[in-house]
Formats: sequence, C-alpha cells, structure tokens
Amino acid sequence: MNVRGYLQIIRPVNALVAGIAVLLGVLVAGVAMIPILLLLIVAVFCITGAGNAVNDYYDREIDAINRPDRPIPSGAVSVRGAAVYSAVLFVFGIACAAFVHPFCFVIACFNAFLLVVYAAWLKRVPLAGNVVVSYLAGSIFLFGGAVAGLPGLLVNLPLAGIVFLPMTAREILKDAEDIEGDREGGARTLPMVIGVLNSCRIAAVLAAGAVLISLLPIMPWWGGWYLGMIAFADGIILYAVISALRCTTSADVRDSGATSMLKNGMFAALGVLLFWALIG
Repeated sequence: MNVRGYLQIIRPVNALVAGIAVLLGVLVAGVAMIPILLLLIVAVFCITGAGNAVNDYYDREIDAINRPDRPIPSGAVSVRGAAVYSAVLFVFGIACAAFVHPFCFVIACFNAFLLVVYAAWLKRVPLAGNVVVSYLAGSIFLFGGAVAGLPGLLVNLPLAGIVFLPMTAREILKDAEDIEGDREGGARTLPMVIGVLNSCRIAAVLAAGAVLISLLPIMPWWGGWYLGMIAFADGIILYAVISALRCTTSADVRDSGATSMLKNGMFAALGVLLFWALIG
C-alpha cells in the first residue's frame, strides 16, 4: 500500500483546516469540553478527507488527462482502494459525530451524502454545485454549534450565513473566470448560462447579504468595537464585488482580481469573528 498516496488523496492540510474551523462554532455556542472538541475535529477531518477521496474517484478519467500526478491516475491509489478508503473515513467520521450529539450525527450524515452526490453529479449542475460547496463550508460552524443542541445551532446561523453567502459569490466569480476552460471540458456553469455580467450581479447581491448579516445586532458580541473591526473586512468584500460589477468577460473578471480580494475579505471577517469568539 502506498501510504503517501492515501494521505495525499484526502488533502490533509485542507481537511485539518476544516477540522480546526469547527472550533469557532463551538466557541460561539459556549462549549469548552476538550474530549468533545477532539471528537469534532476528527469527525470533520475524516468526512472532509473522505469527500476529497470521493471527488478524485469520480474525476479519475479527467485527472488522467489534466492531473496525471494525482494518486489514482498515477497508480499510487487504486480505484477500488479509493472507494473503500473514503467509505471507511465516512463511517469513522460519522461515528465520532454520533458520540458528540444527535444533531452532530444528523449533520455529519447529511454532509457525507452531499459530498458523494456533489462529486458524482451536482458539480456539473449550474449553480447547484456552487451552493453545495458553500453550504458545506458554512455547515462546519453549524456542526460545532450543534454540540450545544438547538440553541448552539441557532446562535451559529448568522456565522454560517456570513460564510455561505460570500463563498457562493466567490464560487460564481471563479466560474466566470473559467468559462473557456469549462466549455472545453464539457462543463455547464451559471456564467455560461446567464452570462458574466449577470453572474457578477448575483455575486454582488450575495456578498452584500453577508455584509448586512455581519452588521446586524444578532451577534453575541455586537457593539462599537466589533462593528469597527468587521467593517474593515466588509469593506474588502464590497470592494471585490463592486470591481466585478464592471466585468463583462472572463478576462475582465480575472483582471479585476475580485476572487482573490473576496477570499481575503472572507478570511479577514473570519479572523474578526474568531477574535471576538475567543475573548467573548
């Protein structure tokens, strides 16, 4: 067995970052039990890693052409091995979630189902794939909040929305950047259906929605200092999507740097939220 190949296929760095991100949801929910935190991190790591392996399983023919260095086309991981490996990771991750809280178990099962459906089908459906990816990112915080039951879920809903909306916007802008390559690869994305400008307008509305949520007095730490800090991140997000509103072609979107700026704004916003969760 090629250990390096099996490690590479789960994208361990991405999976670990997702696992650590769940802590923000836990902090917002006001839970501080170390054994539970460790189980949550392991659960998110395993389910995220399994999703990455499933994605490579379904993309193996495309990767054989575009990314022959990846574990399956390079022969480091067999097709059957990838399927079994992802199944084991899914089961172990869901089992960890079941030991934490029934809500965590339900979210883990639903997300595992979505990851498989996304890899097999939804990633090729206009907008649906974007929404699934963004939901999965936002649901990490719901998963952390679910440790405290329904109250923990509810208090984390704004946080999930702040992640979901701009991430969907960024996914749409990324598709707008990649129209030519996606068309050659046989994909059908939202910008290919409704055009670049209309897609940028939708992205702007979504990002503005996230900014609005971040300013509403629904955060546990809402106040002058919080508003001053989050306004900086919101400014980056708004500047990014305003830049995209002038774009009518894929080249325009790439030249605007909107996707990179939006990513920076999202990280800045998460940094502010993490800061207030830690001191709150």
